[in-house]
Amino acid sequence: MQNQRNLLLAVLLSGLLILGWDTAMGWLYPQTDRAVTEGRIDTPSEAIEARQTREGGLSAPGEIAQEQADLATSLAAPGRTAIEAPAIAGSINPVGARIDDVTLKHHRESVDEDSGPVRLFSPQGTPAQHFAQFGWVGEGLRAPTDETVWQVEGGPLSPDSPVTMRWDNGEGQLFTIELTVDDNYLITARQTVANTGDGAVIVRPFALVNRTSRTASASQWILHSGPIGYFGDGVQFGPDYDDLDEDGLQEPEGRAGWIGFTDIYWMSAIVPQAGSDAAAEFRAMGGERYRASLVYQPVSVASGRQVSRTTRLFVGAKDSAILNDYEEAGIPGFDNAIDWGWFGVIEKPILWLLKQLYDLAGNFGVAIILLTVVVRLVMFPIAQKQFASMAAMKAVQPKMKAIQERYKDDRQQQQQKIMALYKEEGVNPLAGCLPLLLQIPIFFGLYKVLMLSIEMRHKPFALWIDDLSAPDPAHILNLFGLLPFDVPSLIAIGPLAVLLGVTMWLTFKLNPSTMDPMQQQIFNIMPWVLMFVMAPFAAGLLLYWITNNVLTLAQQSYLYSKNPQLRAQAEKEKAEKEKAAEGGAKKGKA
Repeated sequence: MQNQRNLLLAVLLSGLLILGWDTAMGWLYPQTDRAVTEGRIDTPSEAIEARQTREGGLSAPGEIAQEQADLATSLAAPGRTAIEAPAIAGSINPVGARIDDVTLKHHRESVDEDSGPVRLFSPQGTPAQHFAQFGWVGEGLRAPTDETVWQVEGGPLSPDSPVTMRWDNGEGQLFTIELTVDDNYLITARQTVANTGDGAVIVRPFALVNRTSRTASASQWILHSGPIGYFGDGVQFGPDYDDLDEDGLQEPEGRAGWIGFTDIYWMSAIVPQAGSDAAAEFRAMGGERYRASLVYQPVSVASGRQVSRTTRLFVGAKDSAILNDYEEAGIPGFDNAIDWGWFGVIEKPILWLLKQLYDLAGNFGVAIILLTVVVRLVMFPIAQKQFASMAAMKAVQPKMKAIQERYKDDRQQQQQKIMALYKEEGVNPLAGCLPLLLQIPIFFGLYKVLMLSIEMRHKPFALWIDDLSAPDPAHILNLFGLLPFDVPSLIAIGPLAVLLGVTMWLTFKLNPSTMDPMQQQIFNIMPWVLMFVMAPFAAGLLLYWITNNVLTLAQQSYLYSKNPQLRAQAEKEKAEKEKAAEGGAKKGKA
């Protein structure tokens, strides 16, 4: 009766775990809002609540349609200068000296091959507005404004073709912005003011990034989305958009190395001139719009003189290799713009190894399998020691039982004698836990790599797995999409999750257990509970775990063949426990 109650409790707890996990996964992997919203959304009071997705972007169909219509109008305006760089494309708006049209050539919106490129910058006033701007504030002069129309020379902007924007205020000051772009995602703006007036003027160059949070990727407990920057001596992830709404303004402490906004895969950031002491701030502008800005210290420009400040703008994908190159070129902490967290020391080597294996195999799924093989080979000597320790523990079981019986009324003496026995026999009772403990950081590290690294985005494996960084898209209950209904996330089990459950169950069955029947029943349930728990995780992570289980089966079979006495003794003890349990059950009925 007691065992039946325990089993029922285990089943109930498993059900609660699945339900709770489903709720957690809804938060970790938010889905696109499918509700249809018609017409333009002009004011925050009319706007529906933004449903942020894992990658970001607009989610409401009405907003998406309005964005496309606004883009067609805004980008057709005369005077725009094209951007035609190797990694980015778009245009420069001469009104307000804004860079407000940028798409990424090497990254698609979705896994569909005919989907358009990822758009990061959109003009002011569009539902997805996101842009950078350069300008001045000053005293004793008329400075350019948001409505100033600049004269543009050169273009299209490319690594071999700079663009120069000029504006004469008619009072003796000429403002110039010279733009250059590299082969990746860095645009450099050299802002110059030349004073030909009668007296000195005071100017403060500035640069800013302005964006809406409606296109932000979902911020999670391990993945930050929102304001970001390097201040003092490290990268600061935060504040969140909600925090900024409450505070209105935040001025980070410490000298600014760069400041901007990040999504999981994308980032826009401005980098001040080296050695300058530009004031940095995040500001909530209202209506789910935010600004990150750098304002240089005031400088007096005497008559006949000119002053320049150089600011760099990063707008692109958070590719670890590119960010590292920029860091080596002088942008502090840029590699850590990826939110590696505490396990960065593990995640970066995992990503490096995955990329090497990908270069070898040409498929990231195969690379994950090869990574699993490498990990198991490295840990094989430890597994051998684990089995040797298990054999040693089995050998000292009779002596341990004798000690437990002899000192059953003196627990402290009993523990002392058992520890002395371990030392005498050279047995380490914790050795069996070491492989598991080593697997945990590797497993978590791979999870972060799959979630964070742009290198894994939209990378296919085989058959129906077209994105290893996303959950398995196939669901058994709707016959893999043949039936016209969406499977509730609670029971959205795909083939990879089933394979995970089966291979884990086989590893439990292969390993003879000395647990009591109740514990054995719980362990029989666990593989199927984990099948539900792990289903919403990235397909690449499930592929890693399945491969790891298969290799565990092979490894256990091999090691048991080398230690037949260990298996035989475990089977004997298991049979004795089952027999004792059956005897107890018959006695209870009597």
